Amino acid sequence: MKIALIVVSWLLITATVLPLVRKDAWWIRVLDFPRIQITVLTAIVLIAFWLVGSNTGFIDPLLLTGLTLSLLYQSYMMYPYTVLARKQVQQSENPQPDASISLLCSNVLMSNRDADRLKNTIRAANPDIVLTLETDAWWHAQLQELAQTYPYAVYQPQANFYGMMLFSRLELIDPQVAFLVQDDVPSIQAKVRLPSGQIVALHCLHPRPPHPDETQQSTERDAELLIVGRAVKPKEIPVIVLGDLNDVAWSRTNYLFQDISGLLDPRIGRGFYNTFHATYPWLRFPLDHFFHSNHFHLVTLKCLPSVGSDHFPVFIRLSYEPDAELAQPELQASAADQQEADEKIAKAT
Repeated sequence: MKIALIVVSWLLITATVLPLVRKDAWWIRVLDFPRIQITVLTAIVLIAFWLVGSNTGFIDPLLLTGLTLSLLYQSYMMYPYTVLARKQVQQSENPQPDASISLLCSNVLMSNRDADRLKNTIRAANPDIVLTLETDAWWHAQLQELAQTYPYAVYQPQANFYGMMLFSRLELIDPQVAFLVQDDVPSIQAKVRLPSGQIVALHCLHPRPPHPDETQQSTERDAELLIVGRAVKPKEIPVIVLGDLNDVAWSRTNYLFQDISGLLDPRIGRGFYNTFHATYPWLRFPLDHFFHSNHFHLVTLKCLPSVGSDHFPVFIRLSYEPDAELAQPELQASAADQQEADEKIAKAT
């Protein structure tokens, strides 16, 4: 029992310390993901240590200190995404229909062939804009009927798990498909005209994750996020960035993206909103994201029921309110943040 506790303890401590290393290797960056799981296991092992110690007199101060520090650090990194933290985006008290925008984002899982579940979910949620990810030619054909309700669309079906499709009932202005870092990983950029006439910039992303079957480094993923962050920073008009970013909300890259872009995260102060893995409750992370400029207040944010994918769809409704900026200061990047972003972008491009 004691040997097992010692081995598990060192594994948990190592899994906590390794992500502190500013390296892009996939086997380091992937440890950003399971902070919830590591925290729960660390708490269990700490309790087990005290129980074993009280019965046998076995106490290892070094291990207990390491486990305690690991527990505190993991909790610190996730704390902003708990209801104990201050909300970064304020709740709208009087949203106006003509100044609101609702969006649904769904990674459909390319091999999933239950399109009806997704279409029923879209009908029930009735969003203004739908973004689907991992859409291949089969999904392109299945979702064509959405054109009856969503007359504006951008199609980029692909057979490599990085196809995407954008449907909108609101006017899309100058929509474009861009390949920001890798030639086979698209993004969609467009401007959206709200019923009030307000123009909003939209950026849809699905960068490649750090994974041995995909890429050995997180460099390209990080660079794509930061390139978009740099592009939207001037904020001549309100901005929304959404997609499956293949990164968790509490990673260093996520926080860096927020600082570089100045965008806000409506999950902060509200919850994790775990979207992956839909099949395994014990293995869930917040991988699907909405970020927006401080021109918006939040009306609704929720994960939707499973559509047969490994991701849950996410729905958000935002209210454009001219005075929102006063209550929601824009985030700012330090000189060190800017330098780190420069280095990551230069390394990938």
